[in-house]
Amino acid sequence: MESFITWISNPWPWYFAGPVIGSLVPIMLYIGSKSFGISQNLEHIVAITQPEKVNVEFFRYDWKKYGWSIAFLLGVLLGGFFAGVVFPSPGPVQLSAAAIETFADWGVSHGDGLYPPEVYALNLKNIVVLAIGGILVGFGTRYASGCTSGHAITGLATLQLKSLAAAIGIFGGGLLAAHFVTPYIV
Repeated sequence: MESFITWISNPWPWYFAGPVIGSLVPIMLYIGSKSFGISQNLEHIVAITQPEKVNVEFFRYDWKKYGWSIAFLLGVLLGGFFAGVVFPSPGPVQLSAAAIETFADWGVSHGDGLYPPEVYALNLKNIVVLAIGGILVGFGTRYASGCTSGHAITGLATLQLKSLAAAIGIFGGGLLAAHFVTPYIV
């Protein structure tokens, strides 16, 4: 049992994790869905919890046919709990020397855990930055009709042109933000 806990607690090699993620595409096609991701579950949760007297037309649909997606979301949450609480990280995230140097130039330490302590310190600046970032991500997800996992994993694999445009925008925006925004808000 000790070796299993050690194996599950450490990062998985690309040659194992990649095919596991890639296997999602044929599974999704088998169950008859071309849509995969987390963001669509927010819509399903609102449809499930919508009071009858509110009755918004957009949320009136048979959410039960997306039960597999809600089960996936619950699995992600459960997996996050296991990864963070039951099998916590064996040590600090291993970063390249260049990444550590870049963080040092920004005044951010490497830290002992999964994230730099300066970025998630409870202060007004961080709360504002995280709130604005969350709003922008939420707006972008809705505007692009999906999230990174939905577009970049199944959307590209099923040759959806909108997913190519979304993936280019998501990764391009991430690169621009990393180089031109992050150094000034950290």
